[in-house]
Amino acid sequence: IAAEHVELAFDDAESFLAGMRNAGAVFLGRHTPEVIGDYVGGSNHVLPTARSARFSSGLSVLDFVKRTSILKLGPEQLKALAPAAIALAKAEGLDAHARSVAIRLNM
Repeated sequence: IAAEHVELAFDDAESFLAGMRNAGAVFLGRHTPEVIGDYVGGSNHVLPTARSARFSSGLSVLDFVKRTSILKLGPEQLKALAPAAIALAKAEGLDAHARSVAIRLNM
């Protein structure tokens, strides 16, 4: 289950929160109805629907931030990862990728 909205309208709702894995928004306690989050509570109303809370979150400023992955290996790290990288590249039919590792290690 990956609900868009979850209302935990009972005493000690916070203790149940740790067991929640997938929800777009969670409303804790008897005095926190969904409508508060929708209109005046400050949480985002643009939430994942159709069970997509399994892999996504509500809209936030992070959706408008560009991120770049940066990797840096030394020679020993490349040597350690080379066999797996070469095998995976070959399995996908990407021989040039496999060779790009082998060439760097003079294999």
